[in-house]
Amino acid sequence: MPTKQSNRNPAPAGPTRESSAHPSDSDKALHCHIAGIGASAGGLEALEQFLGHVPEKCGVAFVVVQHLDPTHKGIMPELLQRITPMEVFQAQDRMRVKPDCVYVIPPNKDMSILHGALHLFEPAAARGLRLPIDFFFRSLAEDCNSRSIGVILSGMGSDGTLGLRAIKEKAGVALVQEPASAKFDSMPRSAIDAGLADLVAPAAELPDKMMAYLRHAPRIAKAQSPLDEKDRSALEKIVILLRAHTGNDFSLYKKNTIHRRIERRMGIHQIEKMDIYVRYLRENPQEVGLLFKELLIGVTSFFRDPEVWEQLRGVMLPELLARFPDGQTLRGWVPGCSTGEEAYSLAIVLREALEQVKPKGGLSVQIFATDLDADAIDRARQGVFAANIAADVTPERLNRFFVQAESGSYRVGKGIRDLVTFAPQNLIMDPPFTKLDLISCRNLLIYLTPELQKNCCRSFTSALIPAASCYSAAPNRSAATPGSSPQRTLNHAFTDGARRRWGRWWWSSRRPLPP
Repeated sequence: MPTKQSNRNPAPAGPTRESSAHPSDSDKALHCHIAGIGASAGGLEALEQFLGHVPEKCGVAFVVVQHLDPTHKGIMPELLQRITPMEVFQAQDRMRVKPDCVYVIPPNKDMSILHGALHLFEPAAARGLRLPIDFFFRSLAEDCNSRSIGVILSGMGSDGTLGLRAIKEKAGVALVQEPASAKFDSMPRSAIDAGLADLVAPAAELPDKMMAYLRHAPRIAKAQSPLDEKDRSALEKIVILLRAHTGNDFSLYKKNTIHRRIERRMGIHQIEKMDIYVRYLRENPQEVGLLFKELLIGVTSFFRDPEVWEQLRGVMLPELLARFPDGQTLRGWVPGCSTGEEAYSLAIVLREALEQVKPKGGLSVQIFATDLDADAIDRARQGVFAANIAADVTPERLNRFFVQAESGSYRVGKGIRDLVTFAPQNLIMDPPFTKLDLISCRNLLIYLTPELQKNCCRSFTSALIPAASCYSAAPNRSAATPGSSPQRTLNHAFTDGARRRWGRWWWSSRRPLPP
C-alpha cells in the first residue's frame, strides 16, 4: 500500500509529556484494550500489513515486541510511522500507553507492563536464548486480564506461545497470522499447534477480525451479571450439548467461568444472543469440540511459582522421604495435569530430593497424572515441549533432565518420563487413586463450585495414606474439608504476597511446616 509521510517525530530520547502519568491518560490506559504484537524474522512486512489496516480511532493501544539486533540503532518507529496514522513511539521506561498509539520495544531490552505503564529491563539471558515476546505477553495478561490481546506474526522459533497461554488464561484473545502468508511460519505454527489461536488470518485481515471481536467485548464484560431466565435456559442447553458430544458434565463447574468462556466463543463468531449460539452449536458440531477445549484451557507451566517448588524440594519432600519405609514405592497423583508440565516438574523435584536424602534402603517413585482432555494427555505422554520452556526451567535442569532436538524443542528424558503414568480421567465421575503419599492439584479446583471442591477434597483425603502423605492444592478457602481430624487439617499457609495471590496451600498430614 502507499506509504504515508508524517510530520510527527518518533519518541525522543528524554522524558516527554507522552511518558507522564496524567490522570486522564491513566484512566484511558487502565480501561482500553492493549494488543501485544510479537514478530521476528520477516516481521516488518507483516507489521506493516497489520498496522496499515488498523482503523483510525479504534481505541486500542499497540505494543510491538520484535526480535531486534541489539547492536543496531532502532529505526522501527520511523518505518512503521510511514504506514499508520497512529502515533508511533519507541518505548521508554515508565511510559504510559494510550489508545490509538503504537509503542515499539527498543533494541537489546526486555519489556513489561504494570498498571498501564511500560517498563524496560536489561536482558537477563544471552542473545539467542531470550524470549522477549513471552516475557511481555505474560505481564500483559496479568496487567490487563480480559483486555489483553496477543498477536503473533511472522517469525522463527516458538517465542510468544507461552505468553498466549497466559493471555488465554485471563480470558484475553489470541490472533495469529495464517502460516501460509508468513515469510517464516515457525512462530504462528507453534501457537496454532498448541491450540491457542482464536483467530487465524493473513496479517492484513487480522485487524478487522480483532475489531469485530471487540465490538462484542462489552457483552463479555457483563458476563458476571446475573443471567435472565432465557439465558439460563440457553446455558443449560449448552451443558447438555457438551455432555452429549464429550460425555462430560459441566453443570457443576462455576457458572461464571462457563459463561465467560461461552461469551468468548460468541465474540469470536460475532453472535449476540446465547440462544442463537445454541443453534450454532447444533448446526456446527465442530464448535462443540472447540468450546470443550475452551473450557479446558491448560493453565500450566514448568515450575510455576518457583519458590513454591523450592519449598517442596528443600523442606517437604526431604522430610517425607527421610521417614519413608525402605524398599517401598512412593505414589503420587497429579489430577488436572493438562499437558504434563506439573507432573514432570514433580518428578524432577522428587528425583532431586532423593539425591539429597539418599535413602539407604532405596525406594521407587510412581506418579499418576490424569486429565479430562485426552488430547492433552497424548501430548503429555510424548513429553515434547517448545524451546521457550527455557524461560521456566533452569539451564542445569534442562541439561540433566531434557534432550534437545535439532529443531530446538526439548523432550523430557526417559528417566523422568518413566516415573510418570498419564491417563484420561474425569475427576468428578471416576474413582480416585488410592494409597497415595502425595497429591498435587494446583490448577483445577478454582473452576469448580464450592460444593464440588469439598467433594474433591474429601476424595483426596481418603486417597492419601494417613501416616505419610502430603497434599498441595490451589482451592478456594471454601474447599477446606469439613469434619477433618486434627491430623488431617490445613497446617500451614504461605503468607507472602505472591503465594497469597495464587491462594496456594501446601498441606502435610504429619506436622506443620516451619513458617
